Amino acid sequence: MAREVTPTRSGPTTRSARSGKGWRQALVFLAPAFVLYSLFLMYPLVTAVSYSFFEWRGTVRGAFAGLDNYAALFGSSTFGGAFANAFWNNVLIFAGNLAVQLTVGLGCAVLLMHRTRFRRFFQTAITVPYLVNPLAIGFLFTLVFSPQLGPINNILRDVGLGDWAQPWLGQESTILPIVIAVGAWQWVGFPVLIFSAALASIPPEYEEAARLDGASPWRIFRSVTLPLLTPAIGSVTVLGFVSSFTTFALVIGLTDLRGGLSGAADTLMLIFYRTAFGPGVNAVGTSSAIAVLIFVVVFGVAVVFNRIMRRREEALT
Repeated sequence: MAREVTPTRSGPTTRSARSGKGWRQALVFLAPAFVLYSLFLMYPLVTAVSYSFFEWRGTVRGAFAGLDNYAALFGSSTFGGAFANAFWNNVLIFAGNLAVQLTVGLGCAVLLMHRTRFRRFFQTAITVPYLVNPLAIGFLFTLVFSPQLGPINNILRDVGLGDWAQPWLGQESTILPIVIAVGAWQWVGFPVLIFSAALASIPPEYEEAARLDGASPWRIFRSVTLPLLTPAIGSVTVLGFVSSFTTFALVIGLTDLRGGLSGAADTLMLIFYRTAFGPGVNAVGTSSAIAVLIFVVVFGVAVVFNRIMRRREEALT
């Protein structure tokens, strides 16, 4: 006689056991990333915030200072003018880099999209500076702008414009524009990659439909292509802002830890470094306050930019 087999059902107990096993597996895989994130990001941030509210004698913590360390950055003769100057220098670096990234970067991406010949070569040539250490880029351009041996001044003398030859990195009027130009040149490869990927993801049917309606190439780009690049433009803007307000190695390579002559190319990160590792009784407390302010500015503006771009993306859908 055949034995009757009763089908088994997966009841609530079995499903909950599987769900619990899935959570345990997820925690096992997420634990290393969470430990690294907490150790190298959250712990230094929380520590810097706590340090900024105390007085310090070297590495020995003193009395509770409240907001005195923050007030010193804006009110004291030592930090007041230097901190404001460095902040506006970072703003100018961001504006200059963004202008190049959204024009030259997007233009190069569009040209490479419609020119298949030697595309890989030009993409590589544009991207290589982005992969080089900014400190090495800075040292390289100190040779380019050298008053005696640099090719810039030598070319000017050779073509009869010797009066234009000058110490480019040694005067206040030219050091910051050079920092902006070199930084924009180095980082322009990044938006080219972002915009190239975004252009490749746009369905060709959109442009074909606009072309059939009689739209010109410029009208197609302005009314079809550019709005669809809104997410890419938002990503380039946010990441460009973060990189501009954390500029450090490039400025050191082009100038020094003093930010050039009279601090003309000072940045917030340079002031933080000089304060943290330079002479001073309350160096730990003041430098921690600078680090916290840099984080608040970068994080806050990045969140605002992200929300603005999200709203624009939603308006397109």
